[in-house]
Amino acid sequence: MERFKGRVAVITGAASGFGREFARIGAQLEMKLVLADVQQDALEQTRAELEGQGAQVLAMHCDVRHADQVQALADACMQRFGAVHLVFNNAGVGSAGLVWENTQADWEWVLGVNLWGVIHGVRIFTRLMLDCATRDSSYEGHIVNTASMAGLLNPPTMGVYNVSKHAVVSLSESLYHDLKLVDAPIGASVLCPYFVPTGISQGERNRPDELKNAGVPTASQRASQAMLDKAVVSGKVSAAEVAQKTFDAIRNGQFYIYSHPKALGEVQRRMEDIVAQRNPGDPYEAVPHVGAALKQKLKAD
Repeated sequence: MERFKGRVAVITGAASGFGREFARIGAQLEMKLVLADVQQDALEQTRAELEGQGAQVLAMHCDVRHADQVQALADACMQRFGAVHLVFNNAGVGSAGLVWENTQADWEWVLGVNLWGVIHGVRIFTRLMLDCATRDSSYEGHIVNTASMAGLLNPPTMGVYNVSKHAVVSLSESLYHDLKLVDAPIGASVLCPYFVPTGISQGERNRPDELKNAGVPTASQRASQAMLDKAVVSGKVSAAEVAQKTFDAIRNGQFYIYSHPKALGEVQRRMEDIVAQRNPGDPYEAVPHVGAALKQKLKAD
């Protein structure tokens, strides 16, 4: 996809982090923007900011866990702008702790947003984009699904999140192959960021009441959450830089997008373990002090 001016971009999780940066770049490129989020105040702030720059913006509250709300977003997009060209299935949340300590509510919330949100986005918007292509011989489209390096690796105390993001990588690769199979004028990419300051580690602020845990967090949940907060906040690559890399990848038809390419060494080691039928290696081999600190925190609590 090479043309952006006047095209329509749909962004979930648009009120903060990567989503807001995607929207800012879209506005600079004179795209028409459809912004979705569950955090209404932040969404309104983003809408006001971009409209103040002259962008055409449709902002909607949308909980991507629910297919009917994603469908309503698509319907509103078509009613307002008449087409959709670029879709960022970006909304995401996190959960931490030893995998057997996660509750059913943890699984339902994280998989609901991270996986089902992408499933709904792919299912609903791909068909809509294909329909747009039948009415426009010069149509170009692209879909970006936000996964994570946790979709390629399996760090401990992040089991629920890992599962959700591995599934997003698989879904994205499947989408890529299926679009190629039918010669669709639509590209696909999967974004796999590492530790980037986006606010995702504070996602509990938007957790729905019916999926909140009543009990006190376990020792492993407290320890892993503290380490995650520190890693995210201290990230050296900004969300704005990752968003720019993403738009560059869209222009170049690049599928895999990484914020921290050096982390691919860990992915390579994991793949080599799989091919050689070795037991999984230490995910903290490259940064042993991190694994040691996590163990120490678990023992201390």
